[in-house]
Amino acid sequence: MAPKVGSSYTIKRRVEPEHSADRHGNPGIDVFTTPLLCEWSEEAAVLAVQDQLDPGMITLGTRIDLKHLVATPIGMMVRVTATLKEIDGRKLSFAVEAYDEREKISECAHERFIVTKSRFLEKVAEKAKG
Repeated sequence: MAPKVGSSYTIKRRVEPEHSADRHGNPGIDVFTTPLLCEWSEEAAVLAVQDQLDPGMITLGTRIDLKHLVATPIGMMVRVTATLKEIDGRKLSFAVEAYDEREKISECAHERFIVTKSRFLEKVAEKAKG
């Protein structure tokens, strides 16, 4: 099985106080924080192809270029959609867009690579040993 160009996934979540810039190192700024927008963008990309991978395979993020265009107040719903745009061997390229209840809040280019989970975890364990 292999991922298909055009595969997509949408995450819909309400922005809660714990998602604010204030809670992520920017005191007094009570809007949706960029680091979580990045996280949700990556999560949507993972979920767009996860069920299309062969058993034992995963994807790992290697690049993300995110433009956070406008602020989103706490309490608004956010919709993040990742769409697989290109496959080049093991490299997957995604376009990710996010909208709040009013407007587009971000656009993002994201790359992931398909790898063997067990081999990846073995390399991490070796590195951890020193």
